[in-house]
Amino acid sequence: MPINREFVGYEFSAGEAYEVTRGKIREFAEAIGDPNPAYRSAEAARALGHPDVIAPPTFGIVAAGAAAESNPIRRPEFGLNMRLVVHGEQKFRYERPIRAGDVLTATGRIAEIRDAGRNELVRVETEIRDAGGELVCTAVNVIVSRGTAAGAEE
Repeated sequence: MPINREFVGYEFSAGEAYEVTRGKIREFAEAIGDPNPAYRSAEAARALGHPDVIAPPTFGIVAAGAAAESNPIRRPEFGLNMRLVVHGEQKFRYERPIRAGDVLTATGRIAEIRDAGRNELVRVETEIRDAGGELVCTAVNVIVSRGTAAGAEE
């Protein structure tokens, strides 16, 4: 069954802001095995011109994930069978690094749903903004629904 295309353009957001701490950044850097001292030491980050510890580039997924609970892909009317889903793509477009002390909000949008052969691609774009409303990062995620494109059963 194809995904419900009426959700293209649908926006969703996290119920509350996400506060970035040095500890969360350090734990994330340890989890991904990145030893960069700017992720652990304020002094090392300042030596690079940052006001405090900065987060690894993929940390944006943590802030974007704050809005995941309200993402409509889990709703039955969206039409996505999670057993058929694989992760297709993930990228981040940064305006500046995420840093300790940031209080971030995430607003996602179903940007596109399209056929790719027998599969459907769902592109979700999530804007991550600081407490002043300035854009910090845009996270782009593409998921693949295997074999659900219109006509795929033929």
